[in-house]
Amino acid sequence: MKVYEIRIKLYVLQNISLESAQSTICSFIDKALVKNKDFAEFHSERKFKNYCFDSLYPLEKDKVYKEGKIYTLTLRTIDEKLVDFFSKELVNSFTEKLKALTAEKKIIPKKHIEKIYSITPMIMKNDSGYWKGKLSLEEFEKRIKENLIKKYNTFMNTKINEDFELYSGLEFKNRKPIIIKYKDIKLMGDKVSLNILENDLAQDMAYMCLGTGLSEMNSRGYGFMNYRFI
Repeated sequence: MKVYEIRIKLYVLQNISLESAQSTICSFIDKALVKNKDFAEFHSERKFKNYCFDSLYPLEKDKVYKEGKIYTLTLRTIDEKLVDFFSKELVNSFTEKLKALTAEKKIIPKKHIEKIYSITPMIMKNDSGYWKGKLSLEEFEKRIKENLIKKYNTFMNTKINEDFELYSGLEFKNRKPIIIKYKDIKLMGDKVSLNILENDLAQDMAYMCLGTGLSEMNSRGYGFMNYRFI
C-alpha cells in the first residue's frame, strides 16, 4: 500500500467562507469525477472511497477565502487509479468558485509514525445524533478502530487479526463539538490526536489513515489527518 498526495493550487473566483469551504471543494472534485463514466459510477456507489482532503490553505484571519487569491488543497488517496485521475483531471477542472492551476504529486514515505492528528474534524455518524451522551468513550474508540480495519480489509482483500492495540493515547483538541454545515443539516465533529503504537498493524493502520481519512465522510473533506514521524 502506498499513500499518494496531490497538492493542487486553486484560484478563488468568488469569496468562500470557511464553513462552506468543504462543500465548495466537494463540488470541484465531484464535477471532475462525474464527467468520466467509470468514476461517475464510483462516485455514486455506497462504499469506501479511499481518498480524503483538507481545506484551503492558508486560512485567512477573518475565515473568508478571498476572490483573486491562490490557495493550496491537499488531497490524498491509497488508490493508484484515483491518484492518476485526480492528478490529470483536477488540473483541468473548475466551478463558479474555484479554478485549478497546477497539481504536484508525491508518495508519502512509509516511516515510523509517532502521532496522527486532525486537520479537518472527524465525523462519527450516529442514528441519535452526536456521539457524546449516546456512546461511551470506549465505544467511540472501538468504532474508530473498526472503521480502519474495515477499510484495510476491503482495500487489501484480506481479513486481519483484529486483536491488536492501535494507540497509547487519544486526545480531543476541541472543548465542545465542532459544528459542520453539510447540505441542509448540521453535523458535529471532533479534532483528535492519536499516539500510535509500534506494532506492525497499528503502524499500517495509521499509514493507511493518511490516505483514507479517519472515521466517516472522508470523501466530503472530514477526518483528514496529518502525521508526525519519529
